[in-house]
Amino acid sequence: MPSEWTLTSPSRVIHADNLEVLTGLPDGAFTLIYLDPPFNTGRSQKRQTTTSVRSVATDGSHAVGTITGFKGQRYERIKGDLLGYDDQFEDYWAFLEPRLIEAWRVLADDGTLYLHLDYREAHYAKVLLDALFGRECFLNELIWAYDYGAKSKNKWPTKHDTILVYVKNPARYYFDSTTVDREPYMAPGLVTPEKVAKGKLPTDVWWHTIVSPTGKEKTGYPTQKPIGILRRIIQASSREGDWVLDFFAGSGTTGAVAAALGRRFVLIDQNPEALAVMRARFKPVPDIDFL
Repeated sequence: MPSEWTLTSPSRVIHADNLEVLTGLPDGAFTLIYLDPPFNTGRSQKRQTTTSVRSVATDGSHAVGTITGFKGQRYERIKGDLLGYDDQFEDYWAFLEPRLIEAWRVLADDGTLYLHLDYREAHYAKVLLDALFGRECFLNELIWAYDYGAKSKNKWPTKHDTILVYVKNPARYYFDSTTVDREPYMAPGLVTPEKVAKGKLPTDVWWHTIVSPTGKEKTGYPTQKPIGILRRIIQASSREGDWVLDFFAGSGTTGAVAAALGRRFVLIDQNPEALAVMRARFKPVPDIDFL
């Protein structure tokens, strides 16, 4: 960690390798963690591995602050099966796995993890996270659907991402859908005018445009995610004053939305371009340390 961080620290943007920073963060500090890691599109990843699987306390609950042993045999078997099935799997998950282990450690007992992936890795991630963290901790598979860009003519065009949602403790996690911005009914003629005026709560399928290349929201960062997607996540799974973590921060959308909603945040990225975008983006936002 570049310098000591506590729950009373200002929000932070940290330029560093995220795994090095994560190991210095305290247990259970963050109510919400959103992760949008690089998708496994054939690019090589920096590998820094650890052997770590979470443990279970004697009463069956997840032991706090541990980094070894949870359903180890089942997890290792599933991971081995996947390694044998896809030879590109090893490099990507050797990169991502230790970071997910640390994410679980720093997640609060009432906290929620959102893992944003595309079709290349979402199915692997679901199987592994079920085995690694427990199927009882799985909350939702969110589908973010959009309709923009090139259309394939030899298969169904791929126009969605998957966001896997896991909670730290199924008996205690925080979730309040009533705070989420409502959306229009797709068939308004089937409901009352009062309901049409109020709008409906989102389901697990989210229709939302990507960041427009010519819109006000655009920062120029290539993998920027829309404010509307992060706003919905942060509204539902955190309260004002809670801490939010994003350690693949990119353009900083998580922090921008968190600040607008009265949350505090830690953003981490080792890409100098990402840090330049975030410095410009957060100029109007007070009380942010850049490290």
